[in-house]
Amino acid sequence: MDVKVLKKKIDRVIENIEKVVRGKREVVELACVSLFVEGHLLIEDVPGVGKTTLAHSLARSVDATFRRIQFTSDLMPSDVIGVTIYNEVTGDFEFRHGPIFANIVLADEINRATPKTQSALLEAMNERQVSVDNITYPLPEPFMLIATQNPVEYTGTFMLPESQLDRFTISVTIGYPQEEVEKEIISSPPSALMPETLEPAITVDELISIQHATEKVRIEEDLLDYIMSIVKKTREHELLRLGVSPRGARAFYRCAQAMALIRGRDWCTPDDIKAVAVPALAHRVIPREYEQRDSSRLIIEEIVESTTVPV
Repeated sequence: MDVKVLKKKIDRVIENIEKVVRGKREVVELACVSLFVEGHLLIEDVPGVGKTTLAHSLARSVDATFRRIQFTSDLMPSDVIGVTIYNEVTGDFEFRHGPIFANIVLADEINRATPKTQSALLEAMNERQVSVDNITYPLPEPFMLIATQNPVEYTGTFMLPESQLDRFTISVTIGYPQEEVEKEIISSPPSALMPETLEPAITVDELISIQHATEKVRIEEDLLDYIMSIVKKTREHELLRLGVSPRGARAFYRCAQAMALIRGRDWCTPDDIKAVAVPALAHRVIPREYEQRDSSRLIIEEIVESTTVPV
């Protein structure tokens, strides 16, 4: 693969998103990591920091179809995946596709829906398909789910179960912008910050070629051992009740490949692994004390720092 050509395409995507998501290069890169490994993204942050804007900008930048679903307590699974109805004209039952049938789907405030509706996403996230009335319908390729939730206000919400959290490849927080960037944001005309104004940076076919190239990024045996040492420590850590699953370990590996490609290399370094460790692992582990759940990131950071880096 021609890494230089791929790097130019990746840079175009990132720079395009940064036209409206300003001052958050690291978050934008992590969103692209999730996209390039055919994964899913969870954004946990307070309202108004650009969660929806990031999702929409990502879809616009790769010329993908985009659907936004506002999750509420009365949302039903059929509102997400679709429903079979009777056509009086033809006398047949027809399946009407729900908004899940898009390349990039935003599940906004996902934790406001009931567990029944949340579970409707599990098959889509894992198998890239949905089943209705004993018939399976494939989802478009590529397919990515981006979910948001507010980590502060929990009234009327339902916590995501571990089985669903484990299906998210990356979890990020956007955070408030730096003062100079925020001044630029609030003084800009509204049209300058609208994802709808973005032109595609690459085509869907080019995105698929980047996804295939990501799979070929080399990770040497000693770095694979380094990854497994970090994963193993999450399973043995005294403050963690649940460590990283094999699915999580594979996601960690794939994310390191994508980060290397984003940085212009077809081979991985320890820094690539460190860069994705917390976003790829922290949401998959459970502290022994419920009150310490927010400490997952700190625990993963401590594990990474205490793990010997191969020379």
